[in-house]
Amino acid sequence: MGEAEPMFDPYRVREDFPILRRRIEGKPLIYLDNAATSQKPIQVIEAIRRFYEESNANVHRGVHTLSQEASELYERAHEEVAEFIGAEGIEEIIFTKNATEAINLVAYSLGCKGLGPGDEVVVTLMEHHSNIVPWENLSKVRGFKVKYADVNDEGGLDYEDLEGLVTRRTKIVCVTHVSNVTGAKNDLARISKIARDNGAMVLVDGAQSVPHMPIDVKRLGIDFLAFSGHKMLAPTGIGVLYGRREILEEMEPFLGGGEMIREVRCDKSDGTCRITYNELPWKFEAGTPNVSGGVGLMEAIRYLRGLGMEWVERHEAELTKYALKGLGEMDGIRCYGPGPDSERGGIISFNMDGFDPHDLALLLDQFGIMVRSGFHCAEPLHQRLGLKGSVRASFYVYNVKEEIDELIRALEEIRKG
Repeated sequence: MGEAEPMFDPYRVREDFPILRRRIEGKPLIYLDNAATSQKPIQVIEAIRRFYEESNANVHRGVHTLSQEASELYERAHEEVAEFIGAEGIEEIIFTKNATEAINLVAYSLGCKGLGPGDEVVVTLMEHHSNIVPWENLSKVRGFKVKYADVNDEGGLDYEDLEGLVTRRTKIVCVTHVSNVTGAKNDLARISKIARDNGAMVLVDGAQSVPHMPIDVKRLGIDFLAFSGHKMLAPTGIGVLYGRREILEEMEPFLGGGEMIREVRCDKSDGTCRITYNELPWKFEAGTPNVSGGVGLMEAIRYLRGLGMEWVERHEAELTKYALKGLGEMDGIRCYGPGPDSERGGIISFNMDGFDPHDLALLLDQFGIMVRSGFHCAEPLHQRLGLKGSVRASFYVYNVKEEIDELIRALEEIRKG
């Protein structure tokens, strides 16, 4: 039997993205900065517009029709996310501003009561700054120690070094699923076992994995997963923290105010005030939430599920292998990360001899090609690899091989001057 046809055609998918009709410097827009943020399909844009035109109201605040409609949409968005990543229910899904806030929520909710002198937090040198800075800042206040697992020369995790660092003093292991620099994919099942054997929890930065591949949090055996909507076709300002329910029930809220409380009773006679927190997940969602962002995230998830996450992953793998081959055949180009036959995400960081990364990115912009340049908010990894920065091309559902061909042609023209 022949190979099954893919669930989506990237050329057809491109028609759903209005921004891809733009021209830059007179040339068609080639958007290869998806690891920073993705573009939005018309279905997501229209879903947000409909919410504001038809159902805009605050959630969980009123009995009138609009509030009830907005609340239903917002709760349904939590349900869609839970199903998308294999969580048990909305009690395990907390909406945040982005993955950074989700990680900070865990750090400060755990750190303010559960971490102190003698405790250890293990992170890796391949982390985004958002999975380093909160732990370092909090360690200065609470007195626990932050330890760093090394990477190999390709930028992949050194599992033996990680295993040697995790001890009975380790309270939580914090690791990215897919590196936003090298595209290296970490074995979360192996990491989870190392942590479990020492009684530690596992927090995963899924910003570069949840948008690109099927995810089942229960199968992975992790305790927390943070990711951002804007990297998966949804609007900016909406992110997610998944947490195991039994852990979330014991954690203190990160922020205080409206919505996250069930009852506040103050006794003026003795000056006491009794606060009872709301049920999950609302006890971690203080204040008026980004309701339209939740609606947009729900529509983005529906769009991705319609494509099929297995096919999304396969499409990006094919593009990455194709791009690595083409870049590898060029003189003066050095790519970083695992080789083309390795399991990796759709991210390629590279440099070209004689060019500063920012200068190269600006030159590519003149060809209508959008890439990232610099440290990509992962300076420790660049330092470990001996780099002063890099250029990053990253792919998504609407990218096609012809765009990679244009990238290579542009690089050849720039190199020849």
